[in-house]
Amino acid sequence: MTLYDTSDLSINHNNYEKYFSIFPELKILMTTPQDSYYHAEGDVWTHTKMVLESLLQLDEYVSANDDDREIMFISALLHDISKPACTVHEDDGRITSKGHSKRGAIDARIMLWRKNYPFEKREKICNIIATHQVPFFAFDDKPRDGKLARTPEFIAISLSWQLPLHCLLAVAKADMLGRDYAEKQKSMDDIYLFEEICKDLDCYNKKYSFPDNVTKMEYFLTNGAISPNYPFFKNTASNVFVMCGIPASGKSTWVKKNHPDLPVVSFDDAKEVLGLKQGENHGSAYQMVVTMAKEYLRKSQPFIWDATHLSPLMRNKTLNLLLDYNANITLVYCEQQESIIKARNISRNTTLTNKKIDEMLFKWEVPTEHETHSIIYEINK
Repeated sequence: MTLYDTSDLSINHNNYEKYFSIFPELKILMTTPQDSYYHAEGDVWTHTKMVLESLLQLDEYVSANDDDREIMFISALLHDISKPACTVHEDDGRITSKGHSKRGAIDARIMLWRKNYPFEKREKICNIIATHQVPFFAFDDKPRDGKLARTPEFIAISLSWQLPLHCLLAVAKADMLGRDYAEKQKSMDDIYLFEEICKDLDCYNKKYSFPDNVTKMEYFLTNGAISPNYPFFKNTASNVFVMCGIPASGKSTWVKKNHPDLPVVSFDDAKEVLGLKQGENHGSAYQMVVTMAKEYLRKSQPFIWDATHLSPLMRNKTLNLLLDYNANITLVYCEQQESIIKARNISRNTTLTNKKIDEMLFKWEVPTEHETHSIIYEINK
């Protein structure tokens, strides 16, 4: 059985249980309740089967190439994989599952990584899971973090640099069609309107085309406050490579192989200098790294910032500092198979345990091209 095999599935045929042998995590969906207002059909597994049946009937799925069908199908299969972990029975009797999309992307990433599923397809699937509800609410965005509400146009352009929009929209349609919800038609209208915006912007089947990477970054940083169609002039100073990846995934090896002459600022080096062990307060190490980085930035000197940077929260601290100094940033994301990472980690002189690496995985979000000027993916090298 491969991860994607619909050869014996037909519409209204419920032989989806075979996927339990591939993803045992699906079984608990059968006993996970949902709020009856949004999901009068019942539990999460009932909804998931209805979503898959709806997907198989969509023209977008039928006419898609094999790779896109696979991405759509597995995204739909796993789109609510983390609802059990996020489901809460509120005091007023309602049932909520806040955060299940983001958590689902991380859980699916770990599951597919452990099955050695191809990186590029995996990340498209995980990013679709993370954003599968966005087309429902693209016209209802609210101000956040002191920034204006995002327009549907900005959301479409941003998403086009993270995932294939045509696949996301197919999954969103199937997700809405595969439920018993009184206001389903209104939500479907919003999805179709958002789809038309994606097509008008010419990013339905491809990334939105910016004049250059500087304009791209400024557009995303300002939530679309500048025009994406005309070059935005901004002097860039030093070129900085920001390393990112699970420990023992090959970051140091990449640095030695590709830029052995560039200076490196490293949390691991700073911790070693300060005599800190894994789990101890690393604030002083962070300050040492930031001080060194600022010295290079003031001189407009190229350098490498070496750290795990697994979560957007940690990456943003680094990226925002670099952008304050007008650096040109290349993110370098390194990844290896779990068995190789853990074997390497055991053989290294480190206080980081494999158990601690397992814990780190639950913050693991792979960087996408909307976060940086450019990105390099080093996978299984």
